[in-house]
This record gives sequence, structure tokens and C-alpha cells, in this order.
Amino acid sequence: MKQMVGVLLLALLLTACAGGQAEETQGSKQPETSETDEKAAEQRNGESDKETDEESEDKNSQSEADEHKKDETVVANAVEPKYEITDTWSFKPIDQANEQVALLTFDDAPDEHALEIAKTLKELEAPAIFFVNGHFLDTSEEKKVLKQIHELGFAIGNHTATHTSLPTLSKEQQKQEIVGLNDKVEEIIGERPQFFRAPHGQNTEYSKQLAAEEGMLVMNWTYGYDWNAEYQDAERLADIMVNTELLYNGANLLMHDREWTAKAVPEIVKGLRGKGYELLDPSLIKTP
Repeated sequence: MKQMVGVLLLALLLTACAGGQAEETQGSKQPETSETDEKAAEQRNGESDKETDEESEDKNSQSEADEHKKDETVVANAVEPKYEITDTWSFKPIDQANEQVALLTFDDAPDEHALEIAKTLKELEAPAIFFVNGHFLDTSEEKKVLKQIHELGFAIGNHTATHTSLPTLSKEQQKQEIVGLNDKVEEIIGERPQFFRAPHGQNTEYSKQLAAEEGMLVMNWTYGYDWNAEYQDAERLADIMVNTELLYNGANLLMHDREWTAKAVPEIVKGLRGKGYELLDPSLIKTP
């Protein structure tokens, strides 16, 4: 009996030792498994970071390529100047451009009839420059009209803030008249005028300097009639604008935001084209 009990105790003791060894063996392998997993995780993280860096580089490269393509598009869409202004305020062709052209311009906009004139010209596919005064841009409605004229595709020129004779003003006042108006126009249409016409054609050395600094072409005119009482009639005005002896290649026609002028526009355009004149697109004029 004692021997049997002893055998049982010995068996239990051997079983316990074997279990302890198994637990110890399993415990010694756990850190190895954890370390392996950490290395694998680090490798995965490294690969992930590498992929992120590569994706970032690809995006940067694509962004640079898109920007370069955009710049190339802008250059490609830039219009090559075909005409330049002369000492007599007319225009002469550069290289092989058509000589028989005439430019339409309208001062004192946008008063009461500028938008009507612009819509008529748009229907006739006739380009023109609208020279604006700052005192016609005081209200939200006036600003809206200017924006509409610009959105119809017409060039906007600077005709000073208050239409005051520039030689009577100080340099600071002239700057406000010219640069101040450019600032206002840019706020409304998103770009600054490229053409400048002084009130009554009275430039000063300083006004010409300011225009150059602002990248504007100083422009007077070759002829105009609609401010004379004799031609404050649509029929008479249309006749003189087309049949005057002052009409010649490159002529720079001056008109104003007036009721009789608005009514005369269709006949003026028709008459000029009937004589073989192409209406000059302001975007083809060379500016500073």
C-alpha cells in the first residue's frame, strides 16, 4: 500500500515538472513573437511612409506640371499686337496687318446710354473702347453697368475720375484722377485699364508718366463731332462720321455717351464697313 502511494506521488511530481517546463518554454517564446511582430509593423510603417512620400512627390510633380501647362496656355492665348499708335493718334499696322481699319471709342461712360451702345455694338460684332469717368461709378447700379459692358467683351479705358483739366491740377491730384480711377475700375471688373485719354486731350508730362507707370497707352483721337450742336442729331452725326474727309486708314474715332450717338451707331458701323473699313479690335493694339 505504501509503495502504491509512493508511486502515485512520484507520478504527480513528474507531471507538475513537465507542466512547468511547458509554461516556461511558452513564456520564453512570447517575447520573440512580439519582437518579430514589432519589426514587421515597423517595416509596414516604413513602407507606408515611403508610399505617402511617393504620393506626395507625385502630387507635387503633377501640381508643377499643371502650373507649367497653365503658363503655357496663357502664353499661347496671348494676342500678338498688330497695330501701333502714331504721332497723329491714328494706328498703323505692324508687319502685314490690314491697313484699312478704324477704331471706335466712346468717352464719358457709363452715363445714360453706354450700355445701350455696347449692346448694339455687340449685336453688330463691332469692337470698341469705352473710356470711363469715376463720377459715373459712384453707385452700385453704375458699377453694375460698367461690369456688364466689360462682360460684353469691350475694352475699358481711363478718362479720369472727375473729367477735370489735368494741367490745372497738382501732381498729387493728377495721380488721384488717374491711378485712383484705375483702382476703382479694377475693383469692379477685376482688371486695370490699358488705355488712357485725358479730358479734352490735355495731357501733362506727369500724366503721361503716370500712364506709362500704369502700363496704359496714351490715346487722343483723329476726329469727332457729336459734341457740336450741329451734329446732335443721329442722321447728321452718322453721315459726318462716315463721310468726313478726316476718315483715313487707322482713324481713331471719338464719340460720347449721348442719346443721338447711341441712335447713330448702327449707321456709323454700316457706313464704315460699306467703305471697306475693318473695325479695329483694341486687343490688337500695342500697349506699353
